[in-house]
Amino acid sequence: MPRDFGPLQRRTFLKRTVGALAGLSAAVSGCRSATERPTGKARVIDTHMHVWSDDLERFPLANGIRGGGAPGTMEALLEEMESNGVDHCVLVQSIHHQWDNRYVAHCLKAHPKEFRVQGLIDPTQPDVADKLEYWVKEHGFSGVRLRPIYHRGKEGWLDGRSTDALWERAAKLDAIFNFYIGTEQLPRLEHRLKRFPSVRVAIDHLSQIDLKSPDAKTEMEKLLALARYPQVFVKVSELASVSKSGTYPFDDAYPWVQQVYEAFGAERLLWGTGYPGPAARAEAKRPTVAEELRIIREKLTFLSAADRDKILGLNAQKLWRFA
Repeated sequence: MPRDFGPLQRRTFLKRTVGALAGLSAAVSGCRSATERPTGKARVIDTHMHVWSDDLERFPLANGIRGGGAPGTMEALLEEMESNGVDHCVLVQSIHHQWDNRYVAHCLKAHPKEFRVQGLIDPTQPDVADKLEYWVKEHGFSGVRLRPIYHRGKEGWLDGRSTDALWERAAKLDAIFNFYIGTEQLPRLEHRLKRFPSVRVAIDHLSQIDLKSPDAKTEMEKLLALARYPQVFVKVSELASVSKSGTYPFDDAYPWVQQVYEAFGAERLLWGTGYPGPAARAEAKRPTVAEELRIIREKLTFLSAADRDKILGLNAQKLWRFA
């Protein structure tokens, strides 16, 4: 598949130009758009980005996944990063390629400064610990994503002895676990957190709490209970699927986000989106990156400027060790 390095070749020039003009632009306009990064502030890091290849001969889609639609390629992502002032992304292996992590490995090899990778492995397989080690050691992955939310009713592996070796290996490798997990499954995860305090964990999408449920408060308590474990981080992402209305800017979800903020502190919250630009609107009808940034920068009024810098980049910079 041909690689387009245009965005990176332009980025150095653009950053220098934007840096030089940022102060003048702010003075003239009197305000700053949600897509502009103030000079001297923390870098912007999207901690939840799915990409998939359009070269289906080299990187075929998983069974049952149809092709077509808007592009979700590395090239599309790099263009959107450049347009919105996003410096780095954590690539989280998508369902499009399922357990075949070769495309995100390709992206990381092509752009090691811009990306980190959380692969995908099947926790029900007996060699899962070896698979983790392979992707971390051979391809430079930071860790993997585990998805108990797809195993509801069959998530015994989450706190069962069958995955002891996986957690032990993660501790040895200093690997990060992403968890796509429902709130009702969090007590099982808590057992693991007690046993393996050195393994860092990022909870995706506020644990997909269902704010439409009459038990939402009780379910939120299960997420807040994990704040006592310092290795746990929470992604403020996918508010579209958490909000009752599902309509931007999802302001009915903000009081719940504030509860997570008060429990975990700004130091353990992470910002993320989902799909590259066109695919986000075409496949998932998600907000634009500019709109996602505006939620953190403007809509969550309980955040301080320092909090925003942490959530939008500083925390991820430390967790995923961006240079």
